[in-house]
Amino acid sequence: MEDPATARLKTLVVCSNDALEFKMVRSVDDLENDEITFRPELSHQVFGDSESIFGYRDLRVKLYYSAGCLETYLGMTYSEKINKTIYEGVEADEVLPKIAEKLPPDVHNNLDAFIRSLKKDSTFRPHGELLHSFSINDEGCQRRFEVYKADMTYKGFREFQQRLQTFVLWYIDAANFVDIDDDRWHYFNIFERYNTADGNVRYAATGFATVYQYYAYPHHTRPRIAQVLILPPFQNMGLGAHLLHAIYCEYIGRNQVKDITVEDPSVSFQRLRDYVDAMNCSTLPSFSRECLLQGFRKAMAAEAKEKFKINKKQIRRVYEILRLRATDVTNEQEYREYRLNVKRRLNIPYRREQNDIKKLECALRNVDKRANITLPTSEQRIQSLEKEYRSLEDEYKKVIKRLEDAEEL
Repeated sequence: MEDPATARLKTLVVCSNDALEFKMVRSVDDLENDEITFRPELSHQVFGDSESIFGYRDLRVKLYYSAGCLETYLGMTYSEKINKTIYEGVEADEVLPKIAEKLPPDVHNNLDAFIRSLKKDSTFRPHGELLHSFSINDEGCQRRFEVYKADMTYKGFREFQQRLQTFVLWYIDAANFVDIDDDRWHYFNIFERYNTADGNVRYAATGFATVYQYYAYPHHTRPRIAQVLILPPFQNMGLGAHLLHAIYCEYIGRNQVKDITVEDPSVSFQRLRDYVDAMNCSTLPSFSRECLLQGFRKAMAAEAKEKFKINKKQIRRVYEILRLRATDVTNEQEYREYRLNVKRRLNIPYRREQNDIKKLECALRNVDKRANITLPTSEQRIQSLEKEYRSLEDEYKKVIKRLEDAEEL
């Protein structure tokens, strides 16, 4: 049984994800509005793998941003802090310095100074070139959004982007800040355009994407989407699809662009990418229902690459999604042909590995007669393949559901 002192120390440990609170502040009134508070999804990139903070009771760490130009305030409150003289030198964790070292140097630590800085939003306008504007119906309210592309040549953009990219710490695992001195980075930022009560136009930062321009032989480029984030207050509104659409439109008309790739996509972003690519490809003649049911064809890869700069691996995935949608799953033969078509593709890496292992086994036996490499049995491989297929089909169905929902709007 633990002693009372140890038990008390445990009560002074808090989850850092729960202690942190973020706000995008449009007016002074928002400072007291808990309904607009949002929290990080992860904090281990600042507070370590345990994602915990020790030494405080009722800890609240406040990281507030002005909605437009992202003036930043960092502060904290608590009802009790551990006394090291009572607990044999045990000290509370340093909280604000750990966060501050990840932020630009011009962060406010005085709330009054932050409040005074809010007036800057009245003159703030997004940096860069307007690429795409659209409106969405949010529970009966029309909201307008705009996507801009910018680079470091725009006055004030460097400071703005340094503030905006700090959100990756809390929402993208293993994220790194981009090198803003590398001009091969392209920046796509999305904003909500809204009116204040007195009719003045304001902008609120909503999300962003970064794209890196890789060289492709002999004289092409291959844009690679690196980071995409829609801020939590604006998620589940379909904004990610609009942002990705704007990125595609920027590159698909350029002859020097070979194709558009994605760097290590998360499950959620891959689903978004599948949706946008499937929506685009469904407009192409080579992806008609008749063509889809005949199997994957080179014409599909050629047309999708020409029209939308989609790479071959992603085109095959889109084909499988659209073919599943076109397949009558109540027709046993039609559904079976679809499953076999996908499984043959899934089995290609295994067959290659199987051949490599057999070659290695033969080579080893020439050296050591006792060498033996065990391969999965046919039954084991069938079970593994079926599990892999079912997982993939479940993902495809989520994309198809969104496609069908979009058609109903």
